[in-house]
Amino acid sequence: MSTRIVVVGGGTAGARLAQRLPVTLLGEEPHAPYNRVLLADVLAGRYAPEVIALPEPREPVRLGVRAVRIDRAARTVECADGSLVGYDRLVLATGSNPVLPPLRGLRGAALPEGVHPFRTLDDCLTLRALVRPGVRAVVIGGGLLGVSAARALAALGAEVVLTQQGERLMERQLDAHASALLREHMEALGVEVHTECRVSGLRQQDGAVTAVELADGFVLDAQVVVLACGVRPRTALAREAGLAVATGIVIDDELRTSDPHIHAIGDCAEHAGKVYGLAGPALEQADALADLLLAESAAPATAVGTAPAPRYTGTRSLTRLTLGGAHPLDLAAFGEATPRPGDDVVQLTDATRTAYRKVVVRGDRLVGGVLLGDLAAVGALARAWEGDEALPDEAPLLHLLTHDGGSS
Repeated sequence: MSTRIVVVGGGTAGARLAQRLPVTLLGEEPHAPYNRVLLADVLAGRYAPEVIALPEPREPVRLGVRAVRIDRAARTVECADGSLVGYDRLVLATGSNPVLPPLRGLRGAALPEGVHPFRTLDDCLTLRALVRPGVRAVVIGGGLLGVSAARALAALGAEVVLTQQGERLMERQLDAHASALLREHMEALGVEVHTECRVSGLRQQDGAVTAVELADGFVLDAQVVVLACGVRPRTALAREAGLAVATGIVIDDELRTSDPHIHAIGDCAEHAGKVYGLAGPALEQADALADLLLAESAAPATAVGTAPAPRYTGTRSLTRLTLGGAHPLDLAAFGEATPRPGDDVVQLTDATRTAYRKVVVRGDRLVGGVLLGDLAAVGALARAWEGDEALPDEAPLLHLLTHDGGSS
C-alpha cells in the first residue's frame, strides 16, 4: 500500500491493524503491544510479561511516543518529542483511561503512595512489586476488572477486601444467582467482599495511603488500594482536533470520524451510540478497517462496478473470564441475562461443582445467557446468539444447555 497510514495507540485495536497492514504505529507505552486481557495473570505470577506480548506488527512500532496534537489541514501528528508524522489516513486507537473516583484524599492525577489503577502493564508490575503475603489490599470496584485484580492479589497472599457500590459483583454481566456463586468463590479464596457500600475517602500518612473510608463510617485498613472503577474513552486528542465526540469518538459504518481522513477503533470509538470497551469488538473493528483500506487500495474510487466497501455494523460481544489458580473458575456472559416478561428461561445448577448455566429466549431468538463453572456449551450458544438466527422449532430449550448446545 502506498497510502501513509499512521496509527495512534498500541493497544489491542492498534496492534491488530498493524498486523494486517504496513502502518506507522505510535505506542505511548514503553512496552511492545501486549494482551491487556491477561494482565491479572501477570499480576498473579502465572505469566511473565513477555508471555502476553501480541504478535509482531508488519512494521516496527515507535515505542514511548505520545501524540499531542493533530493538524488536520497539514495532515500531521505532532508528538511530545517535537517530531511530526505525516499521514494520508490517521487511525485513532487511543484506548481508554481508568476512572478515578471523586474521593476525599484523591485529587488530580498524582495518586497517594500505594494507590494504583489497574490498566497497564506498568500498573501491574508496580502492584506486583508492592504486594507480599499479609499485605492489606483494598480493591475499589466489583466489576470484571476489580474481580480479576482481587483474585490475583489473593493469589499473591495479600489480605484482600473487594468493595462494590452496586448490589452484586459484575452486575453488568451476571444475573443475581451467578453473581452470588461468584461471591462465594471469591470468599472461599479469602477475599472479603462488601457490596452496596460506597467508598467516600482515603486516609493518608506522610503521603502514603493507610485506610479506605466508607460512607457509613466504616474504615478499612489498607497498605495498597487498587482503583477498578471502570474506564473512560481517551478522546482529548480527537476533541482538540475538532472531531465529533460524544462519549467516545463518533464513527460511522466505515469507522470514519467526522474527518474523512481520520478513523477511530477500539475503546476510544463510539459506533451507533455505543462504546464497547472490550477486546472482541476492538479486534473486529480493526479487522473491518483493514478490509476497508485494502479494498480501497485495490479498487480506485473512480472504478465502475466496484464492490461496495466493507462496513462495520456493530459487534455482539461475549464476556469471558477465567479466574485461575488452585481453584479455577470460568464464567461467560452474553446479551441480556435478565429476562423480560414473556421470555422463556432455562437454567441448570450443579451446586457440587459450582456450575450454573442459564439462557434467555425471546420468541424464537436466543437473547442472552450466563455460564459459570462449566463452559462446555458456550461455543454453540455464542454462535446461536451472534448469528441472531431463529432457533429450530424441534429443539427443546433444554438442549441449548447441553454440551453440544443443541447442535445435534
